[in-house]
Amino acid sequence: MAGHIQDRWYKTETTDNGTTRRVKTDRHGTGKRYRARYVGPDGTEKSKSFPDGQKRRAEKWLSKTEADMDSGSYVDPTAGRITFERFAVDVWMPTQTTDPATRESVEMRLRLHAFPHIGSRAMDAFRSSHLKLWMRGLEQAGLSAAYRRGIFAHVSTVFSAAVEERIIRENPCSARSVKPPKRDPRRVRPWSVERVTVVRQALPATYRAMIELAAGCGMRQGEIFGLSVEDLDTLGGAVRVVRQVKLLRGGAVFAPPKGGKERDVPLPDAVSAALAGHMASSNPVAVTLPWGSVDGPPVTASLIFTSPERLPLNRNRFNDRVWRPALRSAGVPAGRENGMHALRHFYASVLLDAGESIKALSEYLGHHDPGFTLRTYTHLMPTSESRTRAAVDRALGPASGSDGPETAHHPD
Repeated sequence: MAGHIQDRWYKTETTDNGTTRRVKTDRHGTGKRYRARYVGPDGTEKSKSFPDGQKRRAEKWLSKTEADMDSGSYVDPTAGRITFERFAVDVWMPTQTTDPATRESVEMRLRLHAFPHIGSRAMDAFRSSHLKLWMRGLEQAGLSAAYRRGIFAHVSTVFSAAVEERIIRENPCSARSVKPPKRDPRRVRPWSVERVTVVRQALPATYRAMIELAAGCGMRQGEIFGLSVEDLDTLGGAVRVVRQVKLLRGGAVFAPPKGGKERDVPLPDAVSAALAGHMASSNPVAVTLPWGSVDGPPVTASLIFTSPERLPLNRNRFNDRVWRPALRSAGVPAGRENGMHALRHFYASVLLDAGESIKALSEYLGHHDPGFTLRTYTHLMPTSESRTRAAVDRALGPASGSDGPETAHHPD
């Protein structure tokens, strides 16, 4: 059936003598007069109503709709009535292929910070003002800029998926007036050697070797929890980072390192000695956990660090019962900037100070992109001026007398 415009205020009747005439319908003068009707790609009839005096507008809308169907850019006007929450939960979330822990984290952020505020609005009813008011509320709630950026990115991804599914035409998060929260301008401030030392001493003896692993190999907390004896190559001077312990709602699991990126990291003698001392007093424990998800295949590893009950370490319990008490004992304020991740920053600062390249540091830290490493730590790199002075000093050596180093004298 071709598209057409229906006038609901008038109808055509055939008289007894075979002629036709227009007569008023029972709806005359009430409601919207014109209804543009067409058959959509799914074979069902669609329509949109327009008020009296807007027949031309109805015709233009119908022409554009038919052109969109011909070009493949058609969006069903009824599809966008689904709410943001329903689309995210019923359509978008089931298609996500990221690891279970990441999916849980994204779902939690949406349920806590998006659905209560924008979840009940129809997908095609969003305007830039709705998103700006929502983000303003997140800011007033005291959420950090970095956390708000993450939430905004998740919401924008949901809208992008709706565009691809032909639910809506455009992603409202891409509007010029909608700006994601600015990056937190605070720079990484690495711990001093003294702070690393006092925190290490404040930890229970059975966990002190973790400090060497984090500060000497740049390993993440979950990677340290998942480190096994088989991952150490003491003769080759390397540690193979191949797994981490993750917490899902169903319990602990083994999983690949962040981003699925396995890596080899140089194993300094000091770290190797600390691990040897630890394993001499605390034997590794063979632990079996599912891989990747709570219903994943079982994998066994001889973990170097476990709980007193010889179970894999739980990051929440460890941070609450071990790490934060150690910080208090060492006189270090608790907070996100002083989590175990601070030791990775210490590792990065030591390597950069020693002249290591950003590319190598990025590989050792397991970053997905050297550019990210550079953006995070560029302020810790020696300036070109300081490198120049150091290079010249190394070439010329210490000054010997007021005339400087011995050199050939040229006549004026």
